[in-house]
Amino acid sequence: MSKALERRAKLREDLILAAERSISTGGLGALKTRELAREIGCANGAVYNLVDDMDELVLLVGSRTLRRLDAALSEAESAGPPSPTETLVRIAVAYCDFAAENLELWRALFEHRMTPGKPIPEWAVSEQMDLFRHIFQPLAALLASRSPGELGVTARSLFSAVHGMVLLGLEQKLIAVPVEALRAEIAVIVRAMVKGLTAGRD
Repeated sequence: MSKALERRAKLREDLILAAERSISTGGLGALKTRELAREIGCANGAVYNLVDDMDELVLLVGSRTLRRLDAALSEAESAGPPSPTETLVRIAVAYCDFAAENLELWRALFEHRMTPGKPIPEWAVSEQMDLFRHIFQPLAALLASRSPGELGVTARSLFSAVHGMVLLGLEQKLIAVPVEALRAEIAVIVRAMVKGLTAGRD
């Protein structure tokens, strides 16, 4: 790799890390190209020589967040008995913990909207969908007679329920719930949902 390409690669990585820090402390609204350029030591216009646009930059930061979330969920999977139900409980609680500990970066995953008319790149969609394997696998063990398509819908429904609880529970307003209480409620809800799904063992 030439010196110029090496410098560009390092600047691009520095830009992504600077954007991550900015979002982590101030949310998506804090992301300003002029401040990012100053932090990494380049001209304001040079930012767009490193990424196509702000959409790409936010997605690259999101990719780093998703990798860390993936690692947290994987750790939770192996942190207890292999019971599918308890595995689902552990990863749901781990999701809550990750959101609480990385609040602005987690919010950015869902708050970011692409420029109108611009689709989300396939690589970003693939990274997001890959995380559903953490839910899909234990559900497949619990609901062996369901097709992959049916299990996919159930996995997304279970995620939506847990995500909604976390989103509302961590909201910094009157409805905020202490994290410990939220973790306990999530465990109760996940066990109840699994009990309902497996009643009669379809």
